[in-house]
Amino acid sequence: MPRLFHRVKRPAAQSPGTLDFTGEKKVERVGLEVVDYGGDHLATHELDSVAECARFAGTDTVTWLNVTGLHDTALIRELGETFGVHPLALEDVVNPHQRPKLDDYGDHLFITCRMPRAGRGSTDMDAEQLAVVLGRGLVITFQERPGDAFDPVRERLRRGRSRLRDGGADYLAYALLDAVVDRYFFVAEAFGEAIEEIEEIVLAGRGDDPLGSLHELRRELVVLRRAVMPLREVVSALVRSESELIAPTTVPFLRDAHDHATQVGDAVDTFRDMLTSLQEVAMANASNRLNDVMRVLTIFASIFVPLTFLAGIYGMNFETMPELAWRWGYPVFWIVTLVVAGIMLGYFRWKRWL
Repeated sequence: MPRLFHRVKRPAAQSPGTLDFTGEKKVERVGLEVVDYGGDHLATHELDSVAECARFAGTDTVTWLNVTGLHDTALIRELGETFGVHPLALEDVVNPHQRPKLDDYGDHLFITCRMPRAGRGSTDMDAEQLAVVLGRGLVITFQERPGDAFDPVRERLRRGRSRLRDGGADYLAYALLDAVVDRYFFVAEAFGEAIEEIEEIVLAGRGDDPLGSLHELRRELVVLRRAVMPLREVVSALVRSESELIAPTTVPFLRDAHDHATQVGDAVDTFRDMLTSLQEVAMANASNRLNDVMRVLTIFASIFVPLTFLAGIYGMNFETMPELAWRWGYPVFWIVTLVVAGIMLGYFRWKRWL
């Protein structure tokens, strides 16, 4: 289950731009994958050091450097110095609990967002921070562990001449963000199916108490909303950005990605309202079941009140009670008892209390 709040331990009053990894080490060794491409050119490299990456700086092609693992702060610092990434951006990279945002450092843009790892059919909000640096002809992505939402982008690059191959680094950054938004569609779809299943159970009033499942879904939805809503703001900021790094031809595609993020956000708000209504219905059902139980118990208690009264009277040990010596006293007592109970049951049924 994802945590709603992350306690980050950082030294007090440390200098801005200090690289102090505050996340969880999820890989043993930082991976460096470079995809270098142009119109008719595509090359993929698995590199072992930042020095090997330096030859891709300032080329005429588009370079996508994907960094997997954030715990090696020395490597992250060397990478930032090689490609001119601002120290404050690097500080945010190694602190993987940032709120999704967009920072403009002039010669490059820095973007952070949450990337869900769950695929189609799963509501598990196992998300990690994705950091994107957009420069001239350069995109650097930082992720915490292997496995991401970018396989469709890699496939489009391998396919040959396409808009992605002919586009610049800004179009690649758009494609990566759009892939993240598309992954959120899968998660939202799974949430919708899970809510429909619980809705059938709640409205039918059957099965175990659904409040636990509703609470867990609502918790997951809070995590999803905290990731989607700021991402929508980030894409909107990219649409409005006046940075020279974003070509006018890329803006319509960013606007389309913003529309997709808005759709996911609207779906999340709808799911939240549905879960609130289902919780109210489930609590009302539980209250109604309790009322039914209390009504039955009250009816039984009401029936036994006069019977207890009769039994109490004839259970006294007075010698002058004439019925105690009567031969038919015991059968008559039971007849009177059953008649009184029958009359009361008939009255309760007539009043529709039963």
